[in-house]
Amino acid sequence: MSLDPVQVMKGQDPMALSPPPASNGDSKVSWDEKEGFCDSVGPKKPKSPKPENAVTIAVSSRVLFRTEKEQKVFEEKGVEEYLKYQVEHENEPFAPGPAFPFIKALESVNTRLRELYPESEELFDIVLVTYNHANVGVRLINTINHHNLFIERFCMTGGSSPIGYLKAWHTNLYLSADAEKVQEALSEGIAAATMFMPEKQIEVSETQLRVAFDGDAVLFSDESERIFKAHGLDKFFEHERENENTLLDHGPLKGFLETLGKLQKKFYAKGHRLDCPIRTYLVTARSAASSGIRALKTLRAWGLETDEALFLAGAPKGPMLEKIRPHIYFDDQMFHVEGAVEMGTIAAHVPYGIAQKYPHKKKSTNSAK
Repeated sequence: MSLDPVQVMKGQDPMALSPPPASNGDSKVSWDEKEGFCDSVGPKKPKSPKPENAVTIAVSSRVLFRTEKEQKVFEEKGVEEYLKYQVEHENEPFAPGPAFPFIKALESVNTRLRELYPESEELFDIVLVTYNHANVGVRLINTINHHNLFIERFCMTGGSSPIGYLKAWHTNLYLSADAEKVQEALSEGIAAATMFMPEKQIEVSETQLRVAFDGDAVLFSDESERIFKAHGLDKFFEHERENENTLLDHGPLKGFLETLGKLQKKFYAKGHRLDCPIRTYLVTARSAASSGIRALKTLRAWGLETDEALFLAGAPKGPMLEKIRPHIYFDDQMFHVEGAVEMGTIAAHVPYGIAQKYPHKKKSTNSAK
């Protein structure tokens, strides 16, 4: 199947319209000064938390909204016609993209947190990241207001890499349609994933954020996956039995699960464990009896937990994810991402680990993952 809808597959990215001056996020202006300006204009809105206190989610405009039509204009007619088109249509909001339900769910969690902890800045803070020229900003702002999103921070790089800005914002998660930029973020220690838009999309909860994670090379390192790729399934099981009391090293999304866990505990402290608006899932192709114990012991030693853990022993993940209905599912193997997308799940690819060199083939009977 094709997973192209939110990705530029050929030519120049229309978001990269002009070479930028090279500040790359290194401004020394204090956040307090910027907040003072924001507080002085427009209707009264919730105050944005300082980046150092917030859980910062950076999201590309191309995954938050649908921009395929604009991409076609750029590819067929060039930059100037593209800019002209955007200005002419700046009062027409973009349709929601694959990240939209996830961002709405984050805002729902923030509403609950503000009710319980009015003075706390431990909130989700959304940063809209785009390679676009600032002229397109008017349409993006109009779209955000149309969809009633609370996004105050923009990063319009005019073609430069956003990584410096992501680090300055203490980004906890970066979601993009650009696989190269996602890999660049991962190499800098920023949790990141490439998002895909399913042709059909299942309905998701409007009151509970649901996030599902694969295990190896997502929450954990790719150590065990390397054994499987090099020596096969039997050696993988043997390795896991011999090392069941040896903790797995952390993977690129471990920090994000940790952050979600901290926010969950804030709800638990107010008596909301059973109706917590955040729910997490481990969905792994590991077998429970033969290789699951090491994964669970590692999470426990880290002081982390998922609300649910599904050990599928190589069975397809798509049907399980269809039942979970997560706002986002993270996996390092495109094989599993495709399976999730086919069932209508919003899935994100984490291009990390040995599986990127040895893609999973559909005829394979099992996987260490």
